[in-house]
This record gives sequence, structure tokens and C-alpha cells, in this order.
Amino acid sequence: MVRSFAMSKLWQFIAVIWLALLPGLTAAATPAPVVVIPLSGAIGPASADHVGRSLARAQREGAQLAVLQTDTPGGLDTSMRQIIKAILASPVPVASFVAPSGARTASAGTYILYASHIAAMAPGTNLGAATPVQIGMTGPPDKAGKPDSSAPATSNQDALSRKQVNDAAAYIRGLAQLRGRNEAWAERAVREAVSLSAGDALALRVVDLTARDIPDLLQRLDGRSVPMASGARVLHTAGAAVITLSPDWRSRFLGVIADPSVAMILMLLGIYGLLFEFSNPGFVLPGVVGATCLLLGLYALQMLPVNYAGLALMLLGLGCMIAEAFLPSFGTLGLGGIVAFVIGGVMLVDTEQPGLGVPLGLILALAATSGLFVFLVSGMALKARRRPQVGGEVALIGSRGEMLDDLDGEGWASIRGECWRVHSATPLKRGQPVRVTARQGLLLEVAPSDDTDKGGSP
Repeated sequence: MVRSFAMSKLWQFIAVIWLALLPGLTAAATPAPVVVIPLSGAIGPASADHVGRSLARAQREGAQLAVLQTDTPGGLDTSMRQIIKAILASPVPVASFVAPSGARTASAGTYILYASHIAAMAPGTNLGAATPVQIGMTGPPDKAGKPDSSAPATSNQDALSRKQVNDAAAYIRGLAQLRGRNEAWAERAVREAVSLSAGDALALRVVDLTARDIPDLLQRLDGRSVPMASGARVLHTAGAAVITLSPDWRSRFLGVIADPSVAMILMLLGIYGLLFEFSNPGFVLPGVVGATCLLLGLYALQMLPVNYAGLALMLLGLGCMIAEAFLPSFGTLGLGGIVAFVIGGVMLVDTEQPGLGVPLGLILALAATSGLFVFLVSGMALKARRRPQVGGEVALIGSRGEMLDDLDGEGWASIRGECWRVHSATPLKRGQPVRVTARQGLLLEVAPSDDTDKGGSP
């Protein structure tokens, strides 16, 4: 009996211990999730914002790995460096994966791949061509057609180009040293704009592995040790839940307005909306819409590499076209404004990165539309000036009306449907037709009139 009671207590104790350890065992059996962050198209302010916020969210949700799935032709240097800073500061390991097949990661994307803890590519993809395109070649080409970095600088522009290329080469070489990847090829990608396929990149130790897709990548990464600032971390990605963090409405909205073409259109709409509101006070809606569009356009421009000389030329052109509607310059201001607007639009965005320029066709279309609008407004204003005046003191002189009471010096009369204080040197009777001869403030001089069309105009 005593033994049976002791066994019962022992089983109860084991059950309690088991129930206490069960949540921990279950958690240990379920691997932490993996976050996938798509990065496609030109890298700009919206891309940098999306990647930074997604990495922060991966940390909050306890993800064991963040996969940056890239397909990009490159982008802005400032946005690229912002993304790299977020990767280097992330406590969650980041894997850059060039996918799907047929994708590429060129220019700024190559720097991001080198900065990531793990670099992977899908078959049929390529990377490279990391030379800053806005500065072109660093010197005259050699016999092989490659830029000769040993050629002497012949101008200040050449010296500036060399400085920028050397800075970019040192930057990517430092990233290669940090991650233990091929430093020599990284420097060639900057200085010679070379590219690699997925197989060649794996053979040259530019990337760590190749995989067909995300599930295959996670299968290959399972059990891999990733060196982190806090120590080595072993990945358990086989069977891990995958969470895809697509751009939310904020990132999509930022991506739309950060497009240089959209920013230019918003700025034009804002200026014309405010112009219409100032010309016709009281409508309210054009002013509100114009102010909103102008602020959005200026906000977008401050995130882009804007050439302020180009922006000043655009504003000067708009000012000249608007002035054409109010000054009799016979089209000189308008034509000059259109020319200044087109030149400023071409100079506006100071980069040659794909997807970040303003098409010349759009600039010409906006200039033509603005010119047509201004000349239409100026034509309507000119017609309005030629019409006879129908209001004010000039239109009041000669108007006809009738007396409202007997007048002997001063009295009241109805003139054009309004009651006026009138004065006449001739006594007048109630209902007698009169004609306005002069005006002295709010007092009208009238004289008898034989016109039977009472209340009319001559």
C-alpha cells in the first residue's frame, strides 16, 4: 500500500515536470520563421525605406533569417548605402538572393549582395557592372576597350571621376573583406564594369551558393553557421515558416511620388492650382489641391539627386509663361519660358541611373501643354481688355433711370435697378425719366431725359 502510494506520487511529479517542459520542447521543435523581402526595380528612397522597416520587423518577430530577394538594375548611391547600413546593423542574418531565373543585380545591387551575410544566386542570373554610371569611364580606353586607370587626368572632371571610382572600389573591397568574398573581382566590377553569371560567381567565391528558389535556398542553408557580431548563429531553416514582406501602401506611395516624372507633374499641378486660386479667390478647392500637390512634389524632389540649377530654370520658365498672361510681351516671355522649362527639365535629375530620369518626351509634352494653357489664358485676357466696360463709373455715366420722389436740389432715383442719391439743377417730378451726367462719390448728377426706355442704357 505504501509502495503504491509512493509510485502514484512519483508519476504525478513526472507529469508536472513534463507539462512544465512541454512548451519549451514544442518551441524548440518549431524553427523560427524566415522573412523574405522582395527588392525589385531601381533602388531609390522607397526601396531603402521598405528594406529598413522590413529588417526592423524581422527582428521584432524573432525571425532567424531575412532573405533579400533582388532583381534590380541599380539605383541611387545614397539609397544603396542606407540599405547597406541597415544590413550591417541588423541582428538578424541577411541573405541576398538574386532570383528568380533571369533576374540580375547590377550596380548598387552588387554592393548590397557583398554586404549581406549570405550571398546566393539562382541559375540564369547575373551580377556586376558596379561602376558608378553617372561618372562614366575613368580615363581613355586601352587597346582592350577597358578604361585605363593609369591614364593621366586631363581635366578637373577626370580627377573627380577618379576620386569617385576609387571611393566606390574601396567601399566594395571593404565589404568583401568583411564577408570573406573575392576582393579582386569586386574591384574589377567597379573599375571595369565586369559581370558574372551564377555559376562563375560561385566558382570565383563571389557568392556562397546557388539555389533554384526560396524553398531550395532554405534547404541548403539548414545547419549553416553564420558569423554575427554577437557570435556564430546556426540556421535551422528546413521546414521554417516563410513570411513575405511585400511593400505596404506607404512604400508603394513613396515609390510613386519619388519617381522624377511624377514629382515634376505634381509640382506643375501645384503651381497652376495656386495660380488659379489666386486669380479667382474663393474657389478653395484649386488652392487646397494645388498646395498639396506642390508640397508632395517638393518632398519627392528633396529625396532625389536634384540639380538645383535645373529646378531654378524650370521655375523661371513657369514664371515667364505665367507673366505672359498678364504682360503685353507679344509671346516673347512665353517662348522664353518654354525654352527655359525644357532645359531645366533635362537638367533636373542629376543621375543616369535607369528608371530615375525624366523622359524628354514628357518634358516636351508638359512644356507644350503649359505653353498652350498660358497662351490660351493670355488670348482670353486680351479679348476681355478689348470689350467695352460694363461696370464701374464709366459704365454708370449716361445710364438712365427715373425719379423716386419729387426733387428740388437733391433726392432719390432708381438707376439701373439701384437706389442712388441724385442732384439736379432742374426741379424733377416723381416718375420722371432722368439721365446720369456725372458722379461725385455716392452722389450722381442727373438731367431730365425724354428716353422712353426707362432704366435702360444708351
